[in-house]
Amino acid sequence: MALLVEHQFRQLPADRQVETRPFLDAVSYLPTFFDCLGPTIFAPIKSDICSNITKIKAVYDTNPGRYKTLQMLLEAEKEMHGGEWPKVGATLELMWLKRVLRFIQVFLQSLVDGEKDNSNPNLIRVNITKAYEIALKRYHGWFVQQLFKAALYAAPYKSDFLKALSKGREVKEEECLEKIRKFLINFSSTVDAVYDMFSRMNADLDYKV
Repeated sequence: MALLVEHQFRQLPADRQVETRPFLDAVSYLPTFFDCLGPTIFAPIKSDICSNITKIKAVYDTNPGRYKTLQMLLEAEKEMHGGEWPKVGATLELMWLKRVLRFIQVFLQSLVDGEKDNSNPNLIRVNITKAYEIALKRYHGWFVQQLFKAALYAAPYKSDFLKALSKGREVKEEECLEKIRKFLINFSSTVDAVYDMFSRMNADLDYKV
């Protein structure tokens, strides 16, 4: 659980604007989250999220003042790229990144809500499947969906996942889940704010990979 607790997301201000630098700092620790789910089978998602973050940061670093918030970044790129937007730049990278963040959000929320396979409560396939179907499945073609199905069977037991999340320390399940609940407060509000921003700006694209 230390992996999440040590890198909390900021509480959003009243206007729900997400500051770019703190956001990038917080999400930069999330690729290791997928090591806890399976360092080999979830390696493609980890690689994608690292690439998304690197490319967004590269754009941000060119003009931190102009791109102080994620909305300022999207608005600047819309003006800059014209008809090519939102299929280019940091906007496209953030679009894919937010989907992985939603996957993490739904997966963790499902865990703390106690959703499980009653015939084998130590499996987390139910939780991962729910997160995938809500956040990612519609954007994946048949081949990628088959890869995900294979990944499901390589997912760790819940007890092993929580131990990995706690950096190898033995922890009580309820204690760990309570820390996840606290992490989700600011994390979920941030993810929701990014989704709302994309919706307001009509910046989402609906295509499969």
